[in-house]
Amino acid sequence: MTICVVIPFYNAIGFLTPRYMAFLGALKADKNITCVFWDSSSTDGTEQRLEDIGFDQVHVISPDDFDHGGSRTLAAQTCDSDVVVFLTQDALPVSKDDLYRLTLAFENPAVGAAYGRQLPHEDAHFFARHLRGFNYPGNSHIYSLSDVKEQGIKAAFLSNAFCAYRRSAMDDVGWFPDGILISEDLYAGVKLLKAGYSLAYVSEACVFHSHNYSVLQEFRRYFDVGAFHRMESGSLADFTQVGSEGWKYVKSEWRLLFKEKRYAQFFEFFLRNGLKFLGYHLGRRYRWLPSQLVIKFSMHPRWWRQYFAQ
Repeated sequence: MTICVVIPFYNAIGFLTPRYMAFLGALKADKNITCVFWDSSSTDGTEQRLEDIGFDQVHVISPDDFDHGGSRTLAAQTCDSDVVVFLTQDALPVSKDDLYRLTLAFENPAVGAAYGRQLPHEDAHFFARHLRGFNYPGNSHIYSLSDVKEQGIKAAFLSNAFCAYRRSAMDDVGWFPDGILISEDLYAGVKLLKAGYSLAYVSEACVFHSHNYSVLQEFRRYFDVGAFHRMESGSLADFTQVGSEGWKYVKSEWRLLFKEKRYAQFFEFFLRNGLKFLGYHLGRRYRWLPSQLVIKFSMHPRWWRQYFAQ
């Protein structure tokens, strides 16, 4: 089974540590793996660093042309492989073997996509660490359309920080859409489930990936999530229980605060989750808000400027 690894980059020189470069070198030495890099005109030497270690498939595009969905589709179509694995520049697999552990999921012919376990970085704060533990547990599973009634939107969950797609399945559903705000992976998961494919979570395939978001960054991220859910409300109509999954998360975080006796962070817990709730519901009502306020609330202001310009 041949593998194409696609990684979008933008001013990523800080992520290209010796350990990351060793990982890329291991990929380059593997004849079954092709690497495609999509660089949004980095100004810090990212493109040159990649070329210095012998990668010639560095596609440079304008930052204004980068699109969470369309750019990944174009990148995937530059290589011919059985499986396409997407990583983000801040995600580092524990080893090259984790790519193969992830693709073992495709031994099941029903599986259209598989994502791996995300482990927090060493410097991850409490809230970032809990998020990884909640979303990426130690037990693997496979979900199909029949699981949506019980699992809701969680059944369609994928993460392009470390996710593999069967090329034939993605050809079947049309890959990622152009012009999508965020969550192109969830969008693909929904389409794959509706087309009859299953989605696999492979806990044995691990990658280091986490974000130490501030409370305001959390607000902005959830504003975009809410806006995405409103924009795609038709596609997500059958994937209910968004709210119930959120309450499970909050209760899990509350219990962990007590377990670790982090009493000093109770205020931050209420503030952080309150702003998430507010951000999400404001995002769902983005059409009622002035455009400048939407741009200010979002983590992706450039996308919204283009949206309102159209």
